Amino acid sequence: MNSHREELIYYCHKVYENKFVTAYDGNLSLRIDDQRILITPSGRNKGELRENDLIEIDYNGNKILGEGKVTTEAKIHLLAFQKRFEVNAVVHAHPTYATAFALVGRSLDEPILPEVILSLGKIPLCRYGTPSTEELPNSMLPHINYAWGMLLENHGAVTLGKNIKDAYFKMEKLEHAAQTISVARSLGTIRKLNNTDLQKLYKAADDTYGISIKKELRF
Repeated sequence: MNSHREELIYYCHKVYENKFVTAYDGNLSLRIDDQRILITPSGRNKGELRENDLIEIDYNGNKILGEGKVTTEAKIHLLAFQKRFEVNAVVHAHPTYATAFALVGRSLDEPILPEVILSLGKIPLCRYGTPSTEELPNSMLPHINYAWGMLLENHGAVTLGKNIKDAYFKMEKLEHAAQTISVARSLGTIRKLNNTDLQKLYKAADDTYGISIKKELRF
């Protein structure tokens, strides 16, 4: 990608094309530098956005550049960028299966799929917070320092990434996991990985992939 704007627009279109959002839902952002964040504007369809539609804000949520309105859900993004210096992008969406888990009050924090354990670890459920208020980011506070993916009760999901591609793929992985687990439960009892399975997996991650999984993400 040639620019931050081009990159963010590409993943805005991917989020919409894959039906992780509908109509005007969701928002995506990436960190430009230590003063500016590039973010999608309020009330715009992600599949129709163009580079000039994106806006720049500071770390207090004030608009620096752009014609659009700052989304009230910028608070989600600001929290992630302020608390996690390794996070450079945020995707907030409403994918069907992940959101369904959030609607029935179920987290995705059981050790089931090895690839999800290695890429996302525990995916906690954040208790319901009214959108556009401080309740929403406050509901994420217990998990923001460790989680790469979170379910928002009665709302949707959030993924964080080292870049926007990483944040998008984590959302894709989260939704695929939710769908797979949902289908599996309709077929029978799911076999969860036991502690021996997990220790072998963590060792393989360290030895083969060089992945060091935070203790808070381990099961």
